[in-house]
Amino acid sequence: MRPTRSKSWFTRFTKLTAKATGKPLAFTVAVFVIAAWAITGPIFGFSDTWQLIINTATTVITFLMVFLIQSTQNRDSEAIQVKLDELIRISKGGHNALLDLEELEEEELDGIRADYCKIAEQARADLRRGGRDTAGAGQEAAVSGSAVSQSVFTASTCCATCSRGTRAYCAPFSRSACCSRRNSR
Repeated sequence: MRPTRSKSWFTRFTKLTAKATGKPLAFTVAVFVIAAWAITGPIFGFSDTWQLIINTATTVITFLMVFLIQSTQNRDSEAIQVKLDELIRISKGGHNALLDLEELEEEELDGIRADYCKIAEQARADLRRGGRDTAGAGQEAAVSGSAVSQSVFTASTCCATCSRGTRAYCAPFSRSACCSRRNSR
């Protein structure tokens, strides 16, 4: 399958540049340029101009490459996020509240990450005792009753019992907000 061609000249340029500069040939050319510059040092008497040429060239190339690489990284990162969001969306038992996490504030992400760390610690402890490490209905209930009360599992469980019965109706990751909305309706 052939990839779609970008409409933007900048996107095409950054893709082409990133692809070309990531090849061994680009590295080899750079090494030869540096070697040629070093060999010409005695010819030019290691003058300030001789040094200025390589300093200026490398500075300009580095400056431009930062923007090209950043553009490529941003595009790749967004594509990966969309693919991950789609995997979460289509997964049975997947938590739709996890979609678009990259848009949350740092504190919210830290809280969610801490919840998942607790879930992972519990799963490792279960494995050491000979249990399973896959989440089933029993594990979901065990997690929601544990110290991870504000976890995604708890939010999912709470949202499933809301009067409207939809996850979108409830605030993600907030049992109290979800239950207070349910009780106020």
